[in-house]
Amino acid sequence: MGTIKPLRRGAAALQTWSDAVDRFLAERDLAPGTRRVYRLTLDRIGEHLGNAPVGSVTDHDLAQALAKAYPTASPAAWNRHVATVRSFMAWCTRQGWVAQDPTGLLERRHVPIDHDRALSRQRVEQILTDRHLTVRDRCMFRLLYETAARAQEVLRLNVEDLDLARKRAITVRKGGDLDVLHWQTGTARLLPHVIAGRTRGPLFLSDRPPTPSRAPAALDLDETTGRARLSYRRSAEIFTTASGGATLHQLRHSALTHLAEEGVPITLLMAKSRHESLRTLERYARPSVEAVARLTAEHDPHRRR
Repeated sequence: MGTIKPLRRGAAALQTWSDAVDRFLAERDLAPGTRRVYRLTLDRIGEHLGNAPVGSVTDHDLAQALAKAYPTASPAAWNRHVATVRSFMAWCTRQGWVAQDPTGLLERRHVPIDHDRALSRQRVEQILTDRHLTVRDRCMFRLLYETAARAQEVLRLNVEDLDLARKRAITVRKGGDLDVLHWQTGTARLLPHVIAGRTRGPLFLSDRPPTPSRAPAALDLDETTGRARLSYRRSAEIFTTASGGATLHQLRHSALTHLAEEGVPITLLMAKSRHESLRTLERYARPSVEAVARLTAEHDPHRRR
């Protein structure tokens, strides 16, 4: 593989948008998923800039290109694109390719708080104990709720990652680092039925072996049963059907909301959720409307005791 030759600092006229993006993504220490998302955003904006020299892009050019690239983006998606562009342009400025950072006109948008994202405790328990679901699905959903984990962190678990005695497992977190998930007795009682004597391979398996035309990667295939690792798409479909329209991610949101309502300290919530930013955690750990109503009623000086 060839080496990347250093580019002359200050040679802004020679650095097209696409060249600068290539260099930025090659030199930054980014997780593969983050690098892919950055590439999609920056390439799409570059198309509306006509691949101009990065040093010639003005604040008006950049604002118009972003608006044309993502005219219908939600506030949360728009803010992610703005953050990506700001990170890229700040890096270009440090290289000496941009005289003045042109992101001044890019403003974050207000993300409305959705108080209905968290399911009630009663609704969660109804889903987790639904006997129409298979043991695999009840175990998976309970594991997601009790660990407050991201779905991919649970779906990528292998049997050998589990420490059943201590009710924990090693997983790969968002960003690529290793982390520990902790579960409770409900999950512990179901896991042996899901493992079914296996000693290695994917923890959660598909319903049937894959067809030859859709052969999975070797690490996603269980040697004992010939079945593949359960996909996110299929697990999300099962949960949406079982819950009457809720999303799989709402289990994580609900778990953190319920812990926050119980008064769990924010430092422990961060450790449990594996968030690195309080600002990000706030979206998940906001008490529900029902919790605020209970608080108000419980502190009503005129209520009967």
